[in-house]
Amino acid sequence: MSAAVSPAPGVTQDPPLGRTAIAVIVLACLGQFMVVLDVSIVNVALPAMRAELGFTETGLQWVVNAYALTFAGLMLLGGRAADLFGRKRVFLTGVSVFALASLLGGLATDPGLLIAARVLQGVGAAVLAPTTLTILTTTFSEGPRRTAAISAWNAVGAAGGAAGGILGGTLTELLSWRWTLLINVPIGLAIVVTGLRVIARDRPEGSSRLDLPGAVLVTGALTAIAYGTVETHEHGWGSPVALVPLVLGVLGLGVFVLVESRTASPLVPLSLLTRRTVAGTTIIQILSGGIFFAMWYFLSLYLQGDLGYSPLQAGLGFLPHALTLIATGRGAPYLLRRMTPRTLLLGATVVSIAGMLLQAAMLDGYVLGVMIPGILMCAGAGLAFTPLVVLATNGVRREESGLVSGLLGASRQVGGSLGLAALATVAATFDAPKAGYSAVFLVGAGLMAVSIVVALVFLARKSR
Repeated sequence: MSAAVSPAPGVTQDPPLGRTAIAVIVLACLGQFMVVLDVSIVNVALPAMRAELGFTETGLQWVVNAYALTFAGLMLLGGRAADLFGRKRVFLTGVSVFALASLLGGLATDPGLLIAARVLQGVGAAVLAPTTLTILTTTFSEGPRRTAAISAWNAVGAAGGAAGGILGGTLTELLSWRWTLLINVPIGLAIVVTGLRVIARDRPEGSSRLDLPGAVLVTGALTAIAYGTVETHEHGWGSPVALVPLVLGVLGLGVFVLVESRTASPLVPLSLLTRRTVAGTTIIQILSGGIFFAMWYFLSLYLQGDLGYSPLQAGLGFLPHALTLIATGRGAPYLLRRMTPRTLLLGATVVSIAGMLLQAAMLDGYVLGVMIPGILMCAGAGLAFTPLVVLATNGVRREESGLVSGLLGASRQVGGSLGLAALATVAATFDAPKAGYSAVFLVGAGLMAVSIVVALVFLARKSR
């Protein structure tokens, strides 16, 4: 991966950070904040949704999974669309769809309508999210300025994941669970109005053909796998209700690979996945997404179920997590001046593992049982993501920047949605919820240990 990302025609160095450039960075970060926020903001509101709309225990997971899975399955398509049709057009389209879906979800009157709205939100997020990173990686060439921009993007996104609990709890208790979705409407409108003014119109980087069959195949396959995993909660792994969709999902992924190898304009050129850095960061994203998505879900249930917190109290209980993610996300560029991205990634992962093992102990009380383990887990996550993005995007050609951004985001979302389904099944095998939560975090520590092995094998020691 020796080819560098080319600056815009006629630009030989990073442009000065004028007011317009700063506004574009703010919009990219705000778009990322909004889509990440909606992964976690509904977690604290789940009990209220179940009570008002009549969700079953298993069906309730699909309020989270319907969004996360659609988000993951279509993000590759969204990233490729940014390369082919222009970042401004795709960015604003994604924001508009996301805001409309949020309005429909906030007005939903039964479980089916809410889940359908969450699916549409996932479509909007899949179009929007990879474009936010692509805007930054094509604006700044490799170096400290791009690292700083990615760090800001990472910190804002991480804050969105953690702030979801705080904001979700506040809105649910003071207003209604519906405002966990409706809040996106004014934010989306503000982004669209400002984006029309400050984001420069860009020209497409390639042909205008999208691989729709590939997108349909990968989304359908992942949905089938997630559905089968969820059904193991009630029917067991050997039941046809669970086994048939699991097998169909795996076969669908095989067909997807076959289609991609033969199409002229593949959604994911298979040659891209043969690059060690891209393959390694993709695997790590899947593994880390599997546990960190589940972390917010299970801690929300633990705080409200076992510790008896109200939605607002549970949301505020995540404040140390949010502050830690912001601080470590912003601090990563300073550490990257003194060590390689791989070294920082490995050290951060060790910190996360320590936090997960402590969380698995499920010690009594909030401070020892939630806050301190959460600070360790989030410190590791905040420090790890910036070097991971730097490793994944450095050396990528400009016309592939959207695709790589989509692959990076999709792998995290895939890991998150499938990880939540699988870990919910793990937790359900225990009679006592607390014992199930402990098992979940022990599995999470194992997943992080595997990611260390992947980093050692796939990521170059001196990669910068």
